[in-house]
Amino acid sequence: MTIEECYQRMEGNYDEVSRRLPSLRLIEKFVGKFLDDKSFEELCIQMENGNRAEAFRAAHTLKGVCANLSFTKLMNSASQLTEELRPEADEIPAAAADLMAAVRRDYEMTVDAIRSYLN
Repeated sequence: MTIEECYQRMEGNYDEVSRRLPSLRLIEKFVGKFLDDKSFEELCIQMENGNRAEAFRAAHTLKGVCANLSFTKLMNSASQLTEELRPEADEIPAAAADLMAAVRRDYEMTVDAIRSYLN
């Protein structure tokens, strides 16, 4: 699998990331580092704990990382969840559960594509 095929599999935008990161080596380095990023794990914990403010922060961080790496599909679902969590409230909005399911699905697809590429 090539890095371009990895991006296709995760529904990302390789052309965009290749303009942002000028060498294949840099793209590979940061794509690999995504596996060590803890923002998705933190998002899961905070959603489970019902902590809207911290879940918002984790979703926003995940969205930003995905934007920088042009992981388009995951960025879009993380962005939708971020916006649902943005308004200050005492609880996590009910609609966030479905959005979180989409983020989880897109995250798993992205991680699977990266692991397949690296192996």
